[in-house]
Amino acid sequence: MQRVTKITVIIAVMAMMSATVGFASEKKSYSDFGNLENGKKIFNDGKGDVPACTGCHGLTGLGEDSMGTPRLASQGFNFLVKQLEDFATDKRMDTTMFIMNVNAKGLSEQDRKDVSAYAASLELPMIGSDFKALEELGQQKGVRYLGKSLAQYGAPERGIPACHSCHGYNGRGAFPIYPRLTGQKYVYLVNQLKNWRDGSRANDSMAQMRKVAAKLTDDDILNLATFFTSTSETTEGNSRVPKQY
Repeated sequence: MQRVTKITVIIAVMAMMSATVGFASEKKSYSDFGNLENGKKIFNDGKGDVPACTGCHGLTGLGEDSMGTPRLASQGFNFLVKQLEDFATDKRMDTTMFIMNVNAKGLSEQDRKDVSAYAASLELPMIGSDFKALEELGQQKGVRYLGKSLAQYGAPERGIPACHSCHGYNGRGAFPIYPRLTGQKYVYLVNQLKNWRDGSRANDSMAQMRKVAAKLTDDDILNLATFFTSTSETTEGNSRVPKQY
């Protein structure tokens, strides 16, 4: 049997440490994903015939209930890139403002990465929708505790899995695959769940969302949207949130 020397052990340990450090530092910041300056310029000023993102998504990317547009700030980079690519290739059709397909086509692949990196870098508080303003818009509100129960535990008797199983605690996201739902705009959440349910949105991997949404009632959708737009990404007694990119 070959004798294991101290040098062999040291080399092995150093290799493991190097691999660990390399993995941990693979992505240091949002600037590793795209050019933040270019992304910021597109976000605030637009590019060519493509208008500024702020026109529909708000000055800080928090979305607008009155327009049905989503919060982009703090969303997962990979998710944002995928949505822009899907709009550009018509895998996803914009049924809200009817302009995202044209806008995405007007940006280069690198532009889409840059603006996604910038939007993801806007780490703002998880401020969702103002229910008083929603009431003035004539929006029906759901029951928060029922939405919380469905999000946390699902409804096994109806074949509905817990939202948390994919989207993480309180829907704070499980990047790079599953987007953040915490603090998302209410109107957008309601509309997208209905779109998944009727199949008008179909750019989900393995039809995961379509299968789940097909089993949701109108009340389920309102309840879930009420919970996610008003919940926190932190757990009780712990104000820290896992860093995600």
